[in-house]
Amino acid sequence: MSTALLGVLGAFGAWFGVIFGKDFMHHKGDLENNSLGKVSAIGFITNFLDTLGIGSFAPTTALLRGFKQIEDRVIPGTLNVSCTLPVITEAFIFITVINVDMITLVAMLAAATIGAWVGAGLVSKLPEKKVQIVMAIALLATAFLMAAGQFGWMPGGGAPLTEAFEGVKNNLVYANMDVDGQMLGVPIGVVGTKLVIAVVVNFVLGALMTAGIGLYAPCMALVYLLGMSPRVAFPIMMGSCAFLMPVASIKFVKEGAYNRKAAMGITIGGLIGVFIAAYLVKSLPLQILTYLVIAVVLYTAITMMMAALKKEKTEVKS
Repeated sequence: MSTALLGVLGAFGAWFGVIFGKDFMHHKGDLENNSLGKVSAIGFITNFLDTLGIGSFAPTTALLRGFKQIEDRVIPGTLNVSCTLPVITEAFIFITVINVDMITLVAMLAAATIGAWVGAGLVSKLPEKKVQIVMAIALLATAFLMAAGQFGWMPGGGAPLTEAFEGVKNNLVYANMDVDGQMLGVPIGVVGTKLVIAVVVNFVLGALMTAGIGLYAPCMALVYLLGMSPRVAFPIMMGSCAFLMPVASIKFVKEGAYNRKAAMGITIGGLIGVFIAAYLVKSLPLQILTYLVIAVVLYTAITMMMAALKKEKTEVKS
């Protein structure tokens, strides 16, 4: 069944790649005035971190705004479009090497994809001020969830991010070793009411992804809360994003609600970052990196909210 799942995912990736490539080439003569080198470097760093389970949306938002590479209005679309191919690559890696209950996985992936289809059409038409407010709230929530994981506030079968990723890395180093949470007495899937909760929440998370709200932190929290092995969070959260992002991103591309040069640069840098993180990196101080990302995310959330409030005051005066 996993082979069929990966086949469908590959088809989604090819479908998105053709549409994104055609749109980029059609507009190659009037691309945005930003630095391809800077956005590619940002894509490398953030998708490198993404492969480690830290997430890419929040740090990408922070770096794009910090280096003044993009308008706030098109941040959600740019995040989704630019990270689609790197995340599909991550999903192929982690779905292949980590054992997870296929019914749970497929149900959650389908829910997130449908949620993204519903959300993308709405988000692509939002004005800049509303995007800034939504993004600021989302970043604050993401920072809280990341901190909760680091400080052990997550109930259920959870474990710190460092511990969860260490198990994944061990499996990638020894490719023939099967990582099976049930062998350790921890479920790798859910049934009944828990499965319904997983599907409903992942539908909502899929819709929120289109607003630039990263799925990784809340999805990992969901896996913890439902009592599943922390390792299965990797194929679930990366698979969810990999399936929903082509669907949402194609809507953003067709609406023109994204920054084309930034998206292409982040995609190129991101693919390189994914492969290096997955296959070459043996160990990293993930806890320190995560604290650093939390601090940057909080700063970005505050500045984005201040920008939205300033815009509102200006509108009232005028």
